[in-house]
Amino acid sequence: MKRLFGKYHQLILRKPLLTNMISTGFLLGTGDCLAQTLFPTQPGQPYDWIRTLRAVFYGGVIFAPLGDKWYKILNTKIVWRGKNERTMSTILRVAVDQLVFAPFIGIPLYYASMTILENRQPYLDRILEKFSTSYWPTLRSNWLVWPIFQWFNFYLIPVHYRLLAVNLISIGWNTYLSFVLHNTK
Repeated sequence: MKRLFGKYHQLILRKPLLTNMISTGFLLGTGDCLAQTLFPTQPGQPYDWIRTLRAVFYGGVIFAPLGDKWYKILNTKIVWRGKNERTMSTILRVAVDQLVFAPFIGIPLYYASMTILENRQPYLDRILEKFSTSYWPTLRSNWLVWPIFQWFNFYLIPVHYRLLAVNLISIGWNTYLSFVLHNTK
């Protein structure tokens, strides 16, 4: 395990975006795999490899570049100057992440992208339908999981490992998202 982490460390320092794209795609695919295996929409349902590939594509090509940039922006632009700088910067970063990114970028991007990747037409109607059934439950669940984790992530983890840390916790989160995407009308 130590050797694997050493290789990852070398890659993340040399090619951060590419490394984040590969790891994010893999881990979103893992979340979809778990959702299909543990929570099938119908008993005896065959495994949908195309669905998993869509999750891998979304994670690696759409979300990873955005997440990579997001954590770097938070680290450099959201900084408290003064007393308790580290603690206050962490609080601000969590607040911006949870009050800006999650409700206005992360969750809408996921549902809109996956609806388009699934070729559910008419796109706008299907996206609005997904938002009406899933947006608030997803956002509320997000606020139960992510603020606490992000506090530790922003406070303890170096910026170049933050997306990986999020991705590891996201195996469970992505399982939940995939379940919600495919099990609410």
